[in-house]
Amino acid sequence: MKKIILTAILLLGILSCSEKKKEQNPPLVAPFSNVDTLAINDWWNRTDNPIINLKINRDSIVAFGIYTVSNGTLKMSAQLYPLYPEESRVVRLEIEDKGEWKEIQKQVVNDLGWSALFRIENWDDTRNVKYRLLHGEKASFEGLIRKDPKDKNEIVLAALSCNSNKDRGLRENYVRNINHQDPDLIFFAGDQSYDHTEHTAAWLKFGLQFKETFRNRPCITIPDDHDIGQGNLWGENGKVSTAEGSSDGGYRYHPEYVKMVERCQTAHLPDPYDATPIEQGIGVYYTNLILGGVDFAIMEDRKFKSGPKGKIPQQGPRPDHIRNPEYDPASIDLPGLKLLGDRQLHFLEDWGTKNTQSLKVVLSQTGFCGGAHIHGQLENRLHADLDSNGWPQTGRNKSLALIKKANAVHIAGDQHLATVIKHGIHEFGDGPWAFVVPAIVNDYYSRWWWPENEKAGANPNTNTSLPWTGDYLDGFNNKISMHAYVNPESNSRGGGYGLIRFNTKSNEATFECWPRYVDVTQIDAQQFEGWPITVNLK
Repeated sequence: MKKIILTAILLLGILSCSEKKKEQNPPLVAPFSNVDTLAINDWWNRTDNPIINLKINRDSIVAFGIYTVSNGTLKMSAQLYPLYPEESRVVRLEIEDKGEWKEIQKQVVNDLGWSALFRIENWDDTRNVKYRLLHGEKASFEGLIRKDPKDKNEIVLAALSCNSNKDRGLRENYVRNINHQDPDLIFFAGDQSYDHTEHTAAWLKFGLQFKETFRNRPCITIPDDHDIGQGNLWGENGKVSTAEGSSDGGYRYHPEYVKMVERCQTAHLPDPYDATPIEQGIGVYYTNLILGGVDFAIMEDRKFKSGPKGKIPQQGPRPDHIRNPEYDPASIDLPGLKLLGDRQLHFLEDWGTKNTQSLKVVLSQTGFCGGAHIHGQLENRLHADLDSNGWPQTGRNKSLALIKKANAVHIAGDQHLATVIKHGIHEFGDGPWAFVVPAIVNDYYSRWWWPENEKAGANPNTNTSLPWTGDYLDGFNNKISMHAYVNPESNSRGGGYGLIRFNTKSNEATFECWPRYVDVTQIDAQQFEGWPITVNLK
């Protein structure tokens, strides 16, 4: 009965927010709460939020804006702090035109998540345009919509992941470094929030930490498992998960909560390739974005993936952890198991055949192999982790074959462990290159690349002093060639970010990996051992 009441309250709130003629809406008040106390409750009557200060001046309630431009369409989300019942729900977008500010659109803020979306077609992407988001008489957020860098031979992407709540401080080092390196695009690969049922507060905190990196440039954000309130996610097309740890597949929390998270984090992305919702009415966002001479495919690793519980023989204390090194990997690669799912495989195949003059890049949450041996603590060695995209192996190989066919490189996060790997599908080295970037904060759950026999593989990388490079089989018998890795004993405990330079003339990508506490403005700034690495994409 409680679930039915909550569903009704949430839906009534959504309907009220969709009435765009109304500038004021009543508060969404629930008799109880198990999802997001800033979205459905009388937040102003509650104790101070431990994640972020909400008692701000009302001229500061526009927290940030985040945008992309692709194929002549601007999409921008305005993120607000929670509003009082009597406050207007209307936010306005203005641009500077010939020295004067001009309003180009109004939108209504959704009380579930406190965001609003602007979509402007026929956008002139040949010039830089100043913008500002306005609420009421004084609240504003200003920035720059950059022109498309079509005239550049090098497109630069900053890639980050895993913004642990074990450190709630600001991210001054990242902001300074990224703005100094001045990338054309920023990619946050997931786990922007680790506060599970408090996504609104955590998303506002993320914006407070990083808004100066995306105020003046386009930004891609995609949620991962922690963002939607789960330690791990095997989405299974949107079914309801009932098992502890959600290893049965599906989503644990109310679909309106999941939809709110995805709306806040992905509404500003280009329109989905196929917007058909999955089960429970949960949406999709997989799509592509073209910037300069680079075509980025934005994927959803988790949404269609099969959960292991009840489908494969359990080989450890948890359905997703294999501790038995003697098990047969073929025993868990069963017919009917999904990784990206048929819909996304179709998208990847179609994407790979279009814009063939562009350099191709796949962006997603996690890597397509078991790229770590030790998880969390040194004594916790896993033979294989089914949360990685090394499983199911058939789905992994289908995905990699399409990425390779497109001559694409793969960029991801999630693992907390930075790696550069050349995948093998049938033979070592016949698959695409992949760069998994480090965690922003790596004090929560570290991982190690540490072969049990402590031997280098065949064909080791001779350009680094790292001891364990070369050809290996992961815990699923997938073929991988390790070129570089960052274990947590390294600088900044292995925390940091990736910077990728795509040269559209030479069809090369250069991977850079920068420690969290390094100041790149200094002439002697050093990357992690093993980087930079330049690879050819043709």
